Amino acid sequence: MTLAERAGLAGAARREAVDAVLARVREAGLAQVRVAWGDLHGTFRGKTLVLDAEARALASAFDEGIGFVSTILLKDTSDRTAFKVFDPEAPAALPGLRGANNLLLLPDPASFVVLPWAERTGWLRAEPFFADGSEVPIDPRRVLQRALAALAQQGWQMRCGLEVEFHVYRLADDALAAEAAAWPAEPPAVRLLHPGYNLLAEDWADMAHEALGIVRENALALGLPLRSLEIELGPSQFEAVFGAVDALAAADQMLMFRNGMRQALRRAGYHASFVCRPPLPNSIASGWHLHQSLVHAADGRSAYVRQAGDLPAGAGPGDARHLLSDTGAQWLAGLLAHARGMAALCAPTLPAYGRYQGSVMAPQAALWGRDNRGAMLRVVGQPGDPAIRIENRLGEPMANPYLYTAAQVFAGLDGAARSLVPPAATESPYAPAPVMLPTSLGEALDALAADEVMQQGLGGPLARVIETVKRQELARHAAAVDGEAWLRREYFGRY
Repeated sequence: MTLAERAGLAGAARREAVDAVLARVREAGLAQVRVAWGDLHGTFRGKTLVLDAEARALASAFDEGIGFVSTILLKDTSDRTAFKVFDPEAPAALPGLRGANNLLLLPDPASFVVLPWAERTGWLRAEPFFADGSEVPIDPRRVLQRALAALAQQGWQMRCGLEVEFHVYRLADDALAAEAAAWPAEPPAVRLLHPGYNLLAEDWADMAHEALGIVRENALALGLPLRSLEIELGPSQFEAVFGAVDALAAADQMLMFRNGMRQALRRAGYHASFVCRPPLPNSIASGWHLHQSLVHAADGRSAYVRQAGDLPAGAGPGDARHLLSDTGAQWLAGLLAHARGMAALCAPTLPAYGRYQGSVMAPQAALWGRDNRGAMLRVVGQPGDPAIRIENRLGEPMANPYLYTAAQVFAGLDGAARSLVPPAATESPYAPAPVMLPTSLGEALDALAADEVMQQGLGGPLARVIETVKRQELARHAAAVDGEAWLRREYFGRY
């Protein structure tokens, strides 16, 4: 019995999809296929299969998977393993993981693309399995799949649109001199593409024309629903806006965009970084704004729309029910109720918490507003608008998209289950508020540990991994002689 059969994935539909991929690979004369998996930090890991004329290595991988070391699931942002995997007690904390044992990556044929920037190279997303075909519970993508399955039980589907801020620089020195090797390595020396402080300036867009063209052409070639590329406020800062798609597809696309653009731009002499705030003078923190809506699975109608004539008595413009259906208002309330608990999943790095302490158009408190970019949650749209949605402005662009999105589902479903009622919309998002957002990663991890809904949604094993990995990062930063140098090497050169 093959791994695909043990995992319950074999069947006529998969066989047809696999055969179609193999035919495309042979017809295109591809020399290799990268098989990738998204790790805890939203970086693709994997192996490259070398192809003969019959693509036999790829055909075997579709049936039997590809072995990879399980410690990859337990790494911090410096690639240090956060668990003592050779300790005899390790299996009790992380069932199925001991002694740096093997797991198996099983490629998904539906994910196949030909990489536009890499000659004769295909790409596939894979999912990790144990040898007996059982799922790996600490795989972040599995967490989102479970969350969306719970959503489907209520008759709903989630759609997400992404607004991602990031930085792109011209490489001045790639810092790859052999004598400079270190763990982590020094990031490259860079030059700005535009001087910043001129939001949406067309002149600045023209200055960055070549780099933005690389982003545009490669994103579209990957099938990503890119709608616009914009000049952000900070020096060499940009924003990419994507059309709304199914939540799982949106998370997959975020990983492909983030990893793919770094690769394509690097080949052309640029350094792209999705670090919240690059460790460079006068840089401005980047956010990742997650637009979300629910639709009825049966007919695709928005579950957020309040029908005409259905306005509750006394619901004024500051009442969420003036804009949203009861379901939408409850979802909004759930997001607010779990704002502190979800923060570490939406903003998992040390630099991210500077955004919540006075950064430009970033939230400081668990508040919502009607088209108010200072609030954590911005409701966009008018009463009765089928495109009405909630924008969560809590996230940073280094967040794992599966965990960021799953956190929304955990919180929203809890709000609906308990029929929570949100407070009135804020007009003063930077005034003192009853619930302030965490001001450090350590505080956010404490809040995550105390949030039963988040803990249950993640599951015990993954919750332990996140806690252990992130506490290790905090401890290493605290022990660093030069904290700024630590941040520069830990994040900027790698993410």
